[in-house]
Amino acid sequence: MKRDVILAGVGGQGLLSVAAVIGEAAIARGFFLKQVEVHGMAQRGGSVTSHLRFSDRPVYSDLVPDGEADLVLALEILEGLRYVHLLSPTGTLVTSTAAVKNMPGYPPEETIRAAVCAVPRHVLVDAPRLAEKAGSAQSANVVLLGAAAPFFGLPQDSLVGAIKRAFAGRAPAVLEANLAAFRLGLEAGEDGATKT
Repeated sequence: MKRDVILAGVGGQGLLSVAAVIGEAAIARGFFLKQVEVHGMAQRGGSVTSHLRFSDRPVYSDLVPDGEADLVLALEILEGLRYVHLLSPTGTLVTSTAAVKNMPGYPPEETIRAAVCAVPRHVLVDAPRLAEKAGSAQSANVVLLGAAAPFFGLPQDSLVGAIKRAFAGRAPAVLEANLAAFRLGLEAGEDGATKT
């Protein structure tokens, strides 16, 4: 089993936290893992991406080649479209509907949404709304982790265990909100999946 995953977003969205949870879940299942991040010029608002590759055989390169990603998981909708060229023909784009208008000339949201809907396999999730419903606006990243869970090839309990370890030192309410965010994202992903 092998998975090539691209995570995309902007600084401050918790993308690297999601990458750490996925990586920990993969390692806990005995997979080999390679991961690399690219940070934008700004801590908040700049582009951030992470390449995650895990397999039951050794992985030798950190970077996912063009056309080979099984999944692009985007915390920001336009950032997701920037990496669609990396998707394999059977790959899936899972993205938040949220737009972070961090540059002049940001395209109209309806144009971006139409481009996402043109991707043969895509899942659109209103992550901010579901994060609020879970009890923490900061958990939108975990909502998207849940929405993408079926595409990782990892058991959900591995991801839940990694979330619990990631939030072990936090207040119980923070952990509960993130677990709720994961569950809501999982439901939204299953309901909203578009397949060819």
